[in-house]
Amino acid sequence: MCLEENSKLKKALTPLMLWGLGVGYVISGMYFGWNLGLEKGGTLGLAIATFFIIVLYVTFTFSYSELACAIPKAGGVFDYADRALGKDAGFVAGMAQNIEFIFAPPAIAFAIGAYFNLIFPQLDILWIAIAVYILFTLLNMYGVKAAATFELIITFLAVVELLVFAVVTLPHFQIENLKSNAFPNGCAGIFAALPFAIWFFLGIEGVANVAEETVNPQKDILKGFGTAILTLVVLCVLTFVAAIGVGGWQAIVFDPAGAMSDSPLPMAMAQVVGGNSILFHMLLTVGLFGLVASFHGLMLAGGRSTLEFGKAGYAPQITRKVHSKFQTPANALLINTLIGILILLTGKTTEIITIAVFGALTLYIIAMVSLIVLRKKEPQLHRPFKVPFYPLSPLLALVIAVISIFAMAYYNLMLAFIFFAIHSISFAGYKLFYKKSSAS
Repeated sequence: MCLEENSKLKKALTPLMLWGLGVGYVISGMYFGWNLGLEKGGTLGLAIATFFIIVLYVTFTFSYSELACAIPKAGGVFDYADRALGKDAGFVAGMAQNIEFIFAPPAIAFAIGAYFNLIFPQLDILWIAIAVYILFTLLNMYGVKAAATFELIITFLAVVELLVFAVVTLPHFQIENLKSNAFPNGCAGIFAALPFAIWFFLGIEGVANVAEETVNPQKDILKGFGTAILTLVVLCVLTFVAAIGVGGWQAIVFDPAGAMSDSPLPMAMAQVVGGNSILFHMLLTVGLFGLVASFHGLMLAGGRSTLEFGKAGYAPQITRKVHSKFQTPANALLINTLIGILILLTGKTTEIITIAVFGALTLYIIAMVSLIVLRKKEPQLHRPFKVPFYPLSPLLALVIAVISIFAMAYYNLMLAFIFFAIHSISFAGYKLFYKKSSAS
């Protein structure tokens, strides 16, 4: 494989491609995962959690756009924190970003395998997931324009399918289904449901990681980011109301055997059109595009994040090499894939989602602090876009993210320990080896 030390990435992305990436990173959250929060909080508990998470993501997205437009680098939050708060904070932010982008794809890959298994029961879920990893690693290595074009096409199909789902199910909506056992665990259920509300939007910040490959980052990032978050908010509300409204929340959480399900939309659709209709099978087939869009998009962003980590000297030198022909972070993609497959082998989808969310919230907190510090530290920095309602917007995002991470730690003590253990061990390694390498 022809690789070189050159770390320059090819500029090929347009605003429409950025919209496709932004929506694509996230859209799998509409197809699976969020429904598991209903078991924690019921309809009302998850709805309240989702409302605050929507506020978090709207304020965060426009705040993050300011950083991405001012500092358009592939490292995203790692580059922002490094500049605002120093190398230690940069490492912590970059590691949180790596955890998010490496842990989220295995959960999605497992869901892809599960969807395939519904269509072709003879195929093994795990082997499908591994095959998907290999296929999309090769696509991402081939070139960013091809990867982004593919992402745009499948994202468009996934959005259309969600709209079809809403059109078919909403005529059967009954308000009583939203009210039934709507708040089973009281206020505690709101906090317990937070990670699943976050899963609706997890990953949109990945748009910043392709800033170096954007034709005109100072203008195009805002267009891509802004239209993506607005699209996702509309799809979130439609999917939530339509899926629960046809039969109540229990009907899209538990399968006939009483087990937790990763297929809420097919379960809701089956109540309306039956399990053998053309529409039901279309949902299964096209629903795969939503999962593939997020899986592929997060792999794309994760490769850029790992590449930037390597360029800074915080990861082995092999990660900083770019393919000489395709100008893609081939080594970083391969390393992320190997780690992702190992995570996939645990088979613990809920736990993997939660650890990815811990990474995301840590990223959001450090990013908002970096924005505020840079406003004071570098007032002369050229900012083609400034977040509206500053400092309210980043402060609101910061407060909600802090409350969310503490609530998640309270309800997921062991997973919080695992997340912070990964961070602590990697930070200790960074302090030991980075200092030595820089001194030599």
